[in-house]
Amino acid sequence: MQKQKTNRMNRGFTGLMRVVVVLWIVQYSAETAFAVEQPNVIVFIADDVSWNDYGCYGNQLARTPNIDSLAGNGLRYTNAFLTASSCSPSRASIITGRYPHNNGKAAELHLPIARDLPWFPELLRGNGYYTALVGKNHMSKEKRGANIGKLDSGDTKKAFDLIDNGQLKDNHGAHGKWVSAFENRPKDKPFFFWFAAIDAHRGWDGDREWKPEYGEKHDPLKLSVPPFLVDDLETRRDLASYYNEVTRYDYFVGKVVKALRESGELENTLILVLADNGRPFPRAKTRLHDSGMKTALIAHWPAGIEAVGGDCDQFVSAIDIAPTILSIAGIKPPDTIQGLDQSLTFADVNAKVRRYAFSEHNWHDYEACGRSIRDASGFLLIENRRPELPWQGPADSVRSPSHQSLLKQKDREALTKAQADVFETPRARYELYNSMVDPNQLENLFGAPAMEKKQVELRS
Repeated sequence: MQKQKTNRMNRGFTGLMRVVVVLWIVQYSAETAFAVEQPNVIVFIADDVSWNDYGCYGNQLARTPNIDSLAGNGLRYTNAFLTASSCSPSRASIITGRYPHNNGKAAELHLPIARDLPWFPELLRGNGYYTALVGKNHMSKEKRGANIGKLDSGDTKKAFDLIDNGQLKDNHGAHGKWVSAFENRPKDKPFFFWFAAIDAHRGWDGDREWKPEYGEKHDPLKLSVPPFLVDDLETRRDLASYYNEVTRYDYFVGKVVKALRESGELENTLILVLADNGRPFPRAKTRLHDSGMKTALIAHWPAGIEAVGGDCDQFVSAIDIAPTILSIAGIKPPDTIQGLDQSLTFADVNAKVRRYAFSEHNWHDYEACGRSIRDASGFLLIENRRPELPWQGPADSVRSPSHQSLLKQKDREALTKAQADVFETPRARYELYNSMVDPNQLENLFGAPAMEKKQVELRS
């Protein structure tokens, strides 16, 4: 009797061990497969480049062959919007996946992110990724205790194994070390690179540091001048210098793509190309209008994007980048993230991500406060919370030759409606535009009887 009982126990134990072994093998196999398939990620961020200043977005004069190639072999988003049209608040919003006003002091220019908020590269690093920030940083966390509210650049090291400004003696565009950072990474880990250029921020060091491999400089006489600016030689030269920086940025994006291809890593690397805000010209940077808040967004990932060479017209926001990257890496986004996973669009360009995109404008050199909402039908509603103040743009734009040309035109009382917008005060408390028929957003429809239903919807 005892012998039979012992045999039954042995058989039960043996069966249990078999189950444990089988489960371990299944788990190990799944983990091994996941480790092999876990994608690499590179985020390229331009500084102060508008969405329509790339060839792949219809600009006939911009020379961006490398970015155009990524778009042609990847996915081009046509309705991607930032949450802020100022450098550091925009970047802080991208890296936390939160709206600027929910990032603590970082809603304002040059101030730190609330220290309890995780950055998505922290989570990647904690799950086996090698992470590096090479180029413009412009992000920080609050210090602890009595120093709270002050910058703590050291704390950003929790998110990155490597932080480097990317600059060389003959290249201050912050992209000179991108390729070397990639080549010198640990080869036994998936990688995440935050490659942030200073191109095309003023003051145009690209002109002084121009190299033959970038091609010819842009001809001021062949450029197209936006309706918000004065079409004179000074403005054209200003724009040509800007486009030179866009082309230099594109060149270094191409160098990284070439290194990825030669190393065999291109297939399983998600590349995202975007900017932190619009061009540093009047009626662009710091604006809630498309000229400041809309961004180019290109996704390239041969192993993971089925809609190759397609356009995605679905609404996406900059805060969607963090959960998207975490999702494809197999990491559950934390509850702090307010964005939505847009990776469904990699397989189906018609997959809906969001109904609305929200953006805001806070202090940037001058007092300001504004909020906006866009919907998928093309309407934009702006609330100016400082209507008594003009919306002239940041200090670097105000000091520009383009702005000076506007001032001269103003003195001659010869400004067009689009040009006069920079100086308008008091401004309307609310602005409503139908971007489908008014892409430059010049005709304010707020208060029109036909718009009453739309106004109620968007204001709510």
